[in-house]
Amino acid sequence: MDTAVVIVGAGPAGLLLSHLLHRDGIPSIVLESRTREEVESTIRAGILEQGTVDLLVETGASERVLVDGQRHDGIELQFAGGSHRIDFARLVGRAVYLYPQHEVLKDLVERRLADSGDVRFGWAVESVTDVETSPRVVGTDTNGRPFELTADFVIGGDGSRSVTRAAVVGSMTGGYFREYPFAWFGILCEAPPSSDELIYANSPEGFALISQRSATVQRMYLQCDPEQDPAAWSDAQIWDMLQARVEGRTLVEGPIFQRDVLRFRSFVAHAMRKGRALLVGDAAHTVPPTGAKGMNLAINDVRILHESLAAFYRGAGEELLDRYEERALRRIWRAQHFSWWMTSMLHSTPDASDFDRRRQLGELEGVVASKVGSSYLAEAYTGWPHD
Repeated sequence: MDTAVVIVGAGPAGLLLSHLLHRDGIPSIVLESRTREEVESTIRAGILEQGTVDLLVETGASERVLVDGQRHDGIELQFAGGSHRIDFARLVGRAVYLYPQHEVLKDLVERRLADSGDVRFGWAVESVTDVETSPRVVGTDTNGRPFELTADFVIGGDGSRSVTRAAVVGSMTGGYFREYPFAWFGILCEAPPSSDELIYANSPEGFALISQRSATVQRMYLQCDPEQDPAAWSDAQIWDMLQARVEGRTLVEGPIFQRDVLRFRSFVAHAMRKGRALLVGDAAHTVPPTGAKGMNLAINDVRILHESLAAFYRGAGEELLDRYEERALRRIWRAQHFSWWMTSMLHSTPDASDFDRRRQLGELEGVVASKVGSSYLAEAYTGWPHD
């Protein structure tokens, strides 16, 4: 074998798994089709659960998360002209950290390279075969030359367009799927924060999320049609729509320097393992961003898979590997439900009736008026205990 484990994809899941395996003396090769600069500059949101932060810090994967990450002890729910704080610290004794995904990636890349990790940027994987016996990974390297690697295991951490998924499931699309009739119009703007904590706003005009990036750059979203052209709205129109959806608060406006449309999809692959090929992160599942679960689910997959692989290389056989999918899916489906619930509770749909609107407001009132309801939201948002 060329190595013990080949990991396809240098996302948070793939890099963290490589780091954890290195700590156990298990060699791995990480293959990534993009350049390092492309990986580290892809701007994505990042709400990290308490357990995710603990794992990054305790294993030496990131120190900056506690320095540059912003600890949030709650969120604000706005609806029907009122504002209601969900106090995570009081309700469940936990918090989340606002730390964008590209910053996590910078930390993980730096850690792997400092440890002389074998991370190959610009290596494009075309196929994964022979997964029942001795997995082979075939593709082209950074100079366009063909390569072939063999390993004990191949791990697909290559995102929602995963090549590895085809080897595990039989196709790149095999799974349980839902697409939503709306999207998020996201902006990055130069401005100070409009709020100390994230604001989730349900309004007659549609949903809005007021998030943050830093002291000078903010991230905000508003509900839109999936076919919306990001260039069609002027800056003034965008700010008017955001201001209208966040009642009782004046947003701090500033120049908008990035805009995009984020479609909403839910997906869970029909399988996460076949023989010696396994899936982690977006290669296995995606969720709407409303529940802030995407990267956290990927990290949980890695936590379970690392434990399973470490046991195998200690000579314990494949018992934990055989349970990997079952264990991971427990949290995946809970997160799918929570993400769907938050999404359906906060967004309007094109065919919503007056009854639907009033029922939605009743649901929100039930959450904020009940300690049990608020505690469920706080527990799910900050992350359930590990199995």
